[in-house]
Order: sequence, then structure tokens, then C-alpha cells
Amino acid sequence: MNELERAIGYAFADASLLDLALTHPSYALSRRSPDNQRLEFLGDAVLELCVSRVLYRRFPSLREGQLTRRRAALVCEGSLARAARRFGLGAYLKLDRGEEIVGGRENPSILADAMEAVLAAVYLDGGMDAAQGLVDRMLGDYEPGEQVERDAKSRLQEVLQGLGEDAPTYEIVAQDGPPHARVFTAVALRADGTRLGSGQGARKQRAEEAAAAMALRALGEEA
Repeated sequence: MNELERAIGYAFADASLLDLALTHPSYALSRRSPDNQRLEFLGDAVLELCVSRVLYRRFPSLREGQLTRRRAALVCEGSLARAARRFGLGAYLKLDRGEEIVGGRENPSILADAMEAVLAAVYLDGGMDAAQGLVDRMLGDYEPGEQVERDAKSRLQEVLQGLGEDAPTYEIVAQDGPPHARVFTAVALRADGTRLGSGQGARKQRAEEAAAAMALRALGEEA
């Protein structure tokens, strides 16, 4: 763990928090022990706040929608997975044999979730300043890479409003798979209930993004 602490630039007072952040649900399920999903939930919120603070200060001329899209590009799965790989996070994950065999240590979704969990662990152990420092190391200059995901939900809202329509709504219509590997299905809906598109993801937010991306393609727009 000392090697990982050096990689992320933070030494824990309570090392059990880091251990929990690295515990994938597949590993915890067979041992009836806690996993990192609650930390992932908290880390998602901490990450958005840390990124929002920096963007708000750094780009005073950007409007709300522009800030939202830039933030979405920075906190997307691809961005988090790349940060996790730079830190070598995959080597420290606690996975069951099945996830190990199918390449779980390189799975972008697992890496992104673990990165959020580690961020939450840092926040709980050292507070917001420590969390902000880790986010700064994760994202560097806060410039989205050329291949990052775009915020399809914000784009779809802009397109519909440009057509004189209300913002779309989203519904989770299905969830499948075991507890440690849930797959959610979301649909994007017009204000009148007309279905625009559907999509799947390991988290509800990502399923909604996929549904928005499909809706944009159906409308002849780029995601």
C-alpha cells in the first residue's frame, strides 16, 4: 500500500479506508464483506465538486452549459480510467478469480469506479483539501483530451430546446446482472413521453448518457 500511496501522493492515517476503496464487489460478495460501492458513490460527488471549483475559478467567461460540458468530459469513465492507469491502480485491486480471468484489472469501468472510491477514501481521511490535491494530480491541467466522452445529456437538452421543446427526461427501465456487475437500461423521453433512445451502462448515469447519445443519433446530431 505504501507504493500506491506514493503514486497517488497521499499517505493515509486510516489505511483501512484505502483497502476498502480497492475492494471490488466481486471479491466482497464471496466473503460477505463490505465493498467499495458506497465510497464510489461519495467519490462521484466529491469529484464533481472539486472539478466544479477549479473550472469556476479558471474559466470566468464560460457560461453554465459550457462549464457543464467541460466538467462532464473531465469526470467521464475514460478520464477516470486513464488516471487510474497512471497511478497503477489496477495492480492493487481486490478482485475475485472470475474478474481476474476476464481482465478486470484493465476494465475501464472497474478502474473508474475504483478511482472514485479512492478519492472518497482520501476525502474521509484527510478532508476536502487532500481530495482536491488528488483531483489536481488526476486531471493535470484540467484540459479534456481529444478522445474524451462528450456530455450527451447536455447536448440533447440543447438540441431539443433549440427545436422549441422542453428538456428530456430519463427513466431506468431495467437492471440486470448480479449485484457486483449490474447493467442498467435507461430511456430518454420527450416531454410528451415519446421515447427518443435507450442505452445501457454499469451505472444509472452512464446508462442515461448512452440513451442520450442514441437519441442524438436518431435526431441526426453528433453525440
